[in-house]
Amino acid sequence: MMLDRRPNVEVVGTGFTVLDRIYEDGLLRAESLGGSCGNVLVSLAMLRRAVAPVLSLGRDEVGERLLGEFRHAGADVTYISLRAGLRSPMVTQDLDTASGRHDFSFVCRETNTALPRYQPIGEDEVATATLAIAACAVFYADRLSADILGAMRTAHDAGAIVYFEPSDVRDDDLFDEALRLTTILKYSADRLGPDLNERVDASGAVAIVTHGAEGLEVRRGCSRVWSAAVPASTVTDTCGAGDMVSIGIIDWLLGSAKASRPDIGIDHLMHGVRAGQRLAAANCAFAGARGLFLERGATHVRDILGWHGTVT
Repeated sequence: MMLDRRPNVEVVGTGFTVLDRIYEDGLLRAESLGGSCGNVLVSLAMLRRAVAPVLSLGRDEVGERLLGEFRHAGADVTYISLRAGLRSPMVTQDLDTASGRHDFSFVCRETNTALPRYQPIGEDEVATATLAIAACAVFYADRLSADILGAMRTAHDAGAIVYFEPSDVRDDDLFDEALRLTTILKYSADRLGPDLNERVDASGAVAIVTHGAEGLEVRRGCSRVWSAAVPASTVTDTCGAGDMVSIGIIDWLLGSAKASRPDIGIDHLMHGVRAGQRLAAANCAFAGARGLFLERGATHVRDILGWHGTVT
C-alpha cells in the first residue's frame, strides 16, 4: 500500500515578512514579527491552523528570531530558508498613541542607515515547498515575482484558494497572470483602485476593496456588497487592521464546509468579512499589528471570530 506523503497543511504563504521595530511616542517599545504576510500567517498559526510559511531570510539574529516566532506560534518552519550572506528584513514603525497614527520607515532610528529590505523567495524555495503548496487549501501572497507566480500556479492547479493581497503593481504582465490564478484579491481603493477596478471586474476573482475607516466593498463582476467598518471602542493603533480582516476571512474559509474555489460567493464570504472586521476593530485598542493576539491571546480572538469548529 502506498503511503500518502503529502504534508498536512491548510495555509501556505509567502511575502512581506519583517522584524518590526515599534517606537511608541518616540520610544522603542517592542520588536516582533511583522509585515502583512508575517502577521497573517503567524496569527492563523496561533489560531491552530496548519500553516507553512515559505520565506527567504538571512542566516542572522533577526532571521533566527523570526523563524522562532513562527515556530512558537505552531507554524511548520520547514520551508523557511535562512541564507548565508542575506540580511533579514527590518522595518521601523513610529506610533503616536494619541491619534493612532503610524508611519513606517526603512531607516534605522539609532544609526540613520538603511535597514535590510525584503527579498522574495527564489526557485530553490519554491521547489523545496512544492508538495506543501500543492496540498494546501489556501495559498496566501502579498508580493509578486516570477517564482511566487509559479507557486501560485501550483496551488491554483491543485485546487487551492489563492488569496492575493498586492500593495502595488510593478509588472502588468506578471500581475495579469497572477490575477488569472487568483480566487480572492484584496486591495486598497486609495492605493490601487483606479488601476485595478476594471481589470478585476473583468476577471473571475472576488475582490475585497478596502476604504480605510469607512469599511470595504466586496465585488465580483457586476455584483457589489458594501460592509461598513465595525466601530472601534478604543483607537490606540490602526496598524494591522487590514491584516485582521484577512485573518478573519481565511479562518472562515478554512472552517467552512462550503468554501471551495468554484463555489465561493459574495453572500457566503460576508460571514468571514464581518468576522475579520470585528477582529480589526478589537485590535485597534492595542499597540502593534498583532496587539490583540499578544495581549489577550488566541482564545479571546477565537471568541471574537465567533466560531470554534466547522461552519456551514
